[in-house]
Amino acid sequence: MNLNSFDLNLLRVFDALLKERSVTRAGARIGLSQPAVSAALGRLRHAFHDELFVRAGAQMVPTTRAAALAESVSEALATLEAAFARYSMLEPKRLERSYTLLGADFFSMLFMPKFAAALAPHAPGVRLRLIDASRGDGVQLLREGTVDVVLEYLSQVPGWISRARLFRSCFVAVTSRHNPRLRGLVPAEGQLLPSSVFRECAFAVYSLDGGETGCAVEALRSVGLGQRAALALPHLQATAQAAADSDLVALMPCQFAEAVAERLDLAIYRVPVPMPFLKFEMYWHVRADDDLQHAWLRAQIAETVTALGFEDCALRYLGPERATA
Repeated sequence: MNLNSFDLNLLRVFDALLKERSVTRAGARIGLSQPAVSAALGRLRHAFHDELFVRAGAQMVPTTRAAALAESVSEALATLEAAFARYSMLEPKRLERSYTLLGADFFSMLFMPKFAAALAPHAPGVRLRLIDASRGDGVQLLREGTVDVVLEYLSQVPGWISRARLFRSCFVAVTSRHNPRLRGLVPAEGQLLPSSVFRECAFAVYSLDGGETGCAVEALRSVGLGQRAALALPHLQATAQAAADSDLVALMPCQFAEAVAERLDLAIYRVPVPMPFLKFEMYWHVRADDDLQHAWLRAQIAETVTALGFEDCALRYLGPERATA
């Protein structure tokens, strides 16, 4: 089952049917009409490929599959209800706290200003700080308590770090609209850059250590083009500027490319070779799992990311064949 397409509200119907063994009583328990519960049960049956509840006299009796799911679903809903109960006791307007986040200039430019603006009316006593990803290893900074949340993607995550998915991105190729090396060789903006052209480009890439590592460097290496990384810079803004001022092609996340393209007179193209997704997540120390104020911060981060449409941007460049991967 793909949870991204599953309506989690259906689990409330499932749990109510388990407890009441009646469509009518289940509806009354959770505030739904009998037809609405019947429709939800139909969707549940389709999702689980099982009848789940069958009529036996005046009762709806769970199938073996439903009985096996019962305890897990009930416990999960109880955990969520407890979490929401704790959350409801927080009064953001009375909150006085500083939060420190770690991230690249992707987040300092595209996320933090909007995030601060979204929080200000509801939590005027909250102070936000973002320190640059070049400050140091995110895992170590979480261990020390220097930062509250890390915004990036960590390939190795110790067991004492909690994580939550934020959004996907993908690489795009960005170049000056006046690049003489590509004149007459490329399609309309937003289209697929021809593979023959892409493989002859010299690239500007984002890397904190001068090109030894970094997601763009590793992506080029994965398609045998590591030697084409001609310029490595420690900030995405500088990488985009390099493309604007030269005949280099910058390889960068699509959201950042769209944010700077018009101002720097850049053209954006889809990449013609297979490259890995960029998966941005947030990380925090497990000691903050049950910290009500920290949980509030995490919820606000996730809500702002969704409102900014970062995932939608990625889907425009991934193409239909990769969007569901």
